Amino acid sequence: MNRVNLAIIGGGLVGASLALTLQAAAKARGWTILLIEPFAPGDSFQPSYDARSSALSYGTRQIYERLGLWQAISRRAEPIRQIQVSDRGRFGAARLDALEEGVPALGYVVENAWLGQCLWQAIDNEVVSWRCPAQVQAMQAIAGGYRLQLDDDTVLECDLAVLADGGRSGLREQLGIHVRHTPYDQSALIANITPGEAHAGQAFERFTEQGPMALLPLADNRCALVWTRQGMDAKRLAELDERSFLRELQEAFGYRLGALRQVGARHLYPLSLVEAEEQVRPHLVVLGNAAHSLHPIAGQGFNLSLRDVQSLADALLAGPALPGDLPTLQGYHQRQRLDQALTIGFSDQVTRVFGSSQPLLAAGRNLGLLGLDLLPPAKSWFARQAMGLGTRPDPRGRP
Repeated sequence: MNRVNLAIIGGGLVGASLALTLQAAAKARGWTILLIEPFAPGDSFQPSYDARSSALSYGTRQIYERLGLWQAISRRAEPIRQIQVSDRGRFGAARLDALEEGVPALGYVVENAWLGQCLWQAIDNEVVSWRCPAQVQAMQAIAGGYRLQLDDDTVLECDLAVLADGGRSGLREQLGIHVRHTPYDQSALIANITPGEAHAGQAFERFTEQGPMALLPLADNRCALVWTRQGMDAKRLAELDERSFLRELQEAFGYRLGALRQVGARHLYPLSLVEAEEQVRPHLVVLGNAAHSLHPIAGQGFNLSLRDVQSLADALLAGPALPGDLPTLQGYHQRQRLDQALTIGFSDQVTRVFGSSQPLLAAGRNLGLLGLDLLPPAKSWFARQAMGLGTRPDPRGRP
C-alpha cells in the first residue's frame, strides 16, 4: 500500500502554499508530500477580464518573499497604496496611506489564476507529487496516521493528513468535525469594474444602509468589486442589465473614480462566518476555509490562512522526525489561537457595525471614522489589522 508522510487534501492556494513552505526542509528530511486536487490547474496563465482575485496583505507579501515567490507574484500584483473608508451620506471618513505606515503598499490585489500559476510552477516535483484530478472519498484514522480512499479506488496511507478542501468540506463533516455557523443573511456580489479614471492604487471601503462594498485596484485599470446586499436584493442586482447595474452602483459608490464604464460577469455568494470546532486531531489538521471562512469585506480570510500555513510549517519542522504527533499539532493551534480570534473578531465586528442601518450604530461608527482619521495611534492600529500584522512586530519598530 502506498504511504506518504504528508497528504494535503486540496491543492488550491492554501494547500499549495503549505507544500511550498515545507518542501525545502522536507527534501532534507526525506519526507514525501502528496497534493490531492480534483481540478487540474491550467498549463499557462490566460488573462481574463472576469478573473477572480484575492487581496493579499503586506504580511502575506512578507511570507511569499521568504519563500522566494514574491518576485514572480508581483508581476501582476496591483499595490494598494491608499485605503479610503467612508459611510455614505455621513461626514465620517478615514484614509490609510502606505507612506504613513512605512511600507511600500498596504496590500496587493492578485488574480487567483496568476497566484495559482506562480505557486504550482514553484513546486519541486522531487518532493511534492500530485494526484490530480483526484478526490478523497473517505478517510479513516489508523494507528500512526490516516488511510485515504480515492475516487479511482486507490488507497493510500499518510502520517499526517491536512484537510484544505474548502469551506464546504464534505470530509470535515464525514469526520464528525462540527462547525459554528453564523449566517449574515447577506450575499456578496463579486464582479470586475472599469472606472472612468485611473484608480492610482486606491482601495475603497464604502458603507451604505443597504450593506458594505469594497472596490479594490486590479491590473489593467480594473477594480474588483465586493458588494454585500440582502439575499433577494443581491439577486436582483445580479440580474440587472449592465446599464442599470452601473447606475445603481454609481449612486451607491459616488464619482471618486469618475463614471463607471464596464462591469464583467457577476457572481453571488451567500455569506456566513464558519469556524470548525476542531482544527487538530492526532495526525490531522484542518486548514484554510475548512477551518474558518470569513466575510470578504475586510479581505482577511486568505491572509489568515496563510499565517496558519506558516505557523503549521514551523511547528512541523521543529517537531519529531515524522509529522502528525498530537502535541506538535496542539502547539501549532495554541500559537495561532490569538491571531485567529483577533482576525475573526475584527472581520466580524467590521461587518456588523458597518453593515447596520440602526441610527445609533450609524452615528457611532460615523464618529469612530472621524476619530480614526484624527488619532494617529488608532489609525495605525486599524492599518496593521488590514495589513495582517496585528499580532506581529511593527515594521517601523513601534510597540
